[in-house]
Amino acid sequence: WELIDELVADGMTTLLTTQYLDEADRLAHEIVVIDRGHAIARGTADELKDEVGGARAEITVAADSSLDEATVATALGQHVSRASAASRTGTSITVPVRPGTTVPHLVHALDAAGVEIVDISVERPTLDDVFMTLTGHAAEEEQTEDATTTKGGRR
Repeated sequence: WELIDELVADGMTTLLTTQYLDEADRLAHEIVVIDRGHAIARGTADELKDEVGGARAEITVAADSSLDEATVATALGQHVSRASAASRTGTSITVPVRPGTTVPHLVHALDAAGVEIVDISVERPTLDDVFMTLTGHAAEEEQTEDATTTKGGRR
């Protein structure tokens, strides 16, 4: 990987094919997502991540809290990118947020609305999330599927 980094830094164009999307995120300037032999998306890692929803806030509320995801999304106001995509699992509420939204922005908005939080973080999607959203399956599933349908090196 260091050699590839050096070649790219020296201006060489490289083509890397990988199912390990964290490697693509770290090494590639442009990414083409291929699913079952078809190019289904193209762009930088940031462009692809933004295309599937950008950042999301993970907010943990108290176990006895009756708050629902709609109430939290409303409290976050202008920071929410798609209120309809908010979801709750147990005490964790996930809300898609606009680019550039930080934890202090969210804490301030929730505090102003009187929402008590236990924990909060803002996370960007990974390229694995992008692939899953675009294809409906994980990158590794395709390899497993291919391995089970391949016999003697042929399909």
